[in-house]
Amino acid sequence: MRIGELARRSGVSVRALRYYEEQSLLDADRTPGGQRDYPDGAVDRVQLIQQLYAAGLSSRTIVELLPCVSTGMATQGMFDRLLTERDRIGVRMDELAQAKAKLDRVIEQVLAAGLMPNEAAGSAPVGS
Repeated sequence: MRIGELARRSGVSVRALRYYEEQSLLDADRTPGGQRDYPDGAVDRVQLIQQLYAAGLSSRTIVELLPCVSTGMATQGMFDRLLTERDRIGVRMDELAQAKAKLDRVIEQVLAAGLMPNEAAGSAPVGS
């Protein structure tokens, strides 16, 4: 598939896809005219790259770990890195869950005080 179609199907900009290629995260064949031609699995790979970026992994780390995804095999060093990143993500998830729980408590307090959500910015409660 061409770069525009991959961008559309994956929800990632053409610019980002070119960057992924520059970082060796994504490969494309070239047509005789020089256009990029991506394999069918490229959408899944781009989505994985996006998820790993969102989880806080750097492009360098992703490049190191992607061969494990493709082959299902890993050196001891790669395996250790997979475990480290998984554990780091788990800690971050716990931190985010705690932050969400705190926000939930604040929202409950605001609602219990009788404030409507659009009034929480400083307006008086309904009925005032």
